[in-house]
Amino acid sequence: MLSIIKSAALMGIDSYPVEVEVDLSNGLPAFDIVGLPDSAVKESRERVRTAIRNSNFPFPVKRITVNLAPADTKKEGASFDLPIALGILSACNVFSASVMRDSIVTGELSLDGSVRPVNGVLPMIYDAFLRGIRKCFIPADNAEEAALVDGMEVYPVHSVVEIVDHLSGVKIIQPFEKKMDAGFLTGSVDTENLDFSHVKGQENAKRAMEIAAAGAHNILLIGPPGSGKTMLAKRLPTILPDLSFEESIEITKIYSVAGLLKEKNSLVKTRPFRSPHHTISASALTGGGRIPKPGEISLAHHGVLFLDELPEFQRNALEVMRQPLEDGKVTIARVNGTLTFPSDFMLTAAMNPCPCGYLGNSEKCHCSANEILKYHRKISGPLLDRIDLMVEMPPVAYEDLENTTPAESSATIKERVIQAHQIQLKRFKDEGIFFNGQMNAAQIEKYCTLLPKDKEVLRAAFERMELSARAYHKILKLARTAADLAGEEQISMRHLLEVLQYRSLDRKYLL
Repeated sequence: MLSIIKSAALMGIDSYPVEVEVDLSNGLPAFDIVGLPDSAVKESRERVRTAIRNSNFPFPVKRITVNLAPADTKKEGASFDLPIALGILSACNVFSASVMRDSIVTGELSLDGSVRPVNGVLPMIYDAFLRGIRKCFIPADNAEEAALVDGMEVYPVHSVVEIVDHLSGVKIIQPFEKKMDAGFLTGSVDTENLDFSHVKGQENAKRAMEIAAAGAHNILLIGPPGSGKTMLAKRLPTILPDLSFEESIEITKIYSVAGLLKEKNSLVKTRPFRSPHHTISASALTGGGRIPKPGEISLAHHGVLFLDELPEFQRNALEVMRQPLEDGKVTIARVNGTLTFPSDFMLTAAMNPCPCGYLGNSEKCHCSANEILKYHRKISGPLLDRIDLMVEMPPVAYEDLENTTPAESSATIKERVIQAHQIQLKRFKDEGIFFNGQMNAAQIEKYCTLLPKDKEVLRAAFERMELSARAYHKILKLARTAADLAGEEQISMRHLLEVLQYRSLDRKYLL
């Protein structure tokens, strides 16, 4: 007796269809799973056997062969438990497999027959929907996540008994309905405790953060301890443009695969802010492992990756970010295949000017020239070249600290950022990008035109500062963002001179 149940598996953050084929035949009792299963899949034999018996269904005393097709792709995880159990019960004529013809099933089983949630449900269901499947049976705890796929009938399953009763027509499971309220796509950033108005002084750094947020530019903050570098970085999400629904879905897929979705809050509605410790390894930063999972740079997709104390990070960990910063994706090669994770993030970094942090203060700083040079050289030139803005933050003056005049709030800055972003969305409507920071060389040439006198200024700066071609393009992108913030179509001398100051510190500190 043969039964076929449709399921799915993950490869990176993408899903591919898997057919769970179950055959019962005469012979010595056996239970074999083929189709390149890993250890977790092989162990499903005992989970399925016990779950079926504890659900008061007879377990067949026959030769059971389960094939996970396609058989040439490695299958991982416990998400095949439920489809395997249903395949066995269908082959035993407990219910007809024909009712499952247009459905997809996934879920892990407990020994008592209850269904546990699994990771990666959203990409599985979304891929199934694109293939024409309109019904899914998934763990009840994954129902909200699966319901994000509009047009898919989601049936939340609590136990084997419940789904068999449904398929037999004994007791029908009602489809899960997710109510979309008016503010469903509006994220809630903690503006009460994190607001730009809390940062005293540092107006130049605040302006740089505004430019960075408006155009999705990478930024490096350099200053002594207590100058407000971390305060500003943590408040950056409060001025970023809101996510679109497409961006939210893409981020949610990554967090679903990584198992980081919060319960009852299935859609990621705010731009991610990731701040790993400087002891992080290269594989944890970019993703990897025996079963590759998204790393910090992918978890920061469409959001911010904040690296505090940048020179303290391992050199190899920083260097592996160079390609993702350019391409917006990271490719991980393993013996079993190559996986690609999206990593279009905004890099925000902070560092001290010297090992002790008080460079320029003769009473506090006793670092030698060699120690300072060694500290600066922990950041390579190619990585520094990929940072758009470099901002020097001096110590906060006492007058700024005692000033009780309210500073500009995050809400006010965000209004200007959103207006500039709307200009960019209109400009890049058919270009496939959303921010000035994502422009390639051809798009820069098209949208970042300069007047003849402004070209001469940029030429002089290029030769005097010994800039690279990448730095030249970054200056043009920054000038384009500054013009957008001012609501001006043409880049002017004012915009160019403003952004040129943010490329001067690499000569002062780091070379």
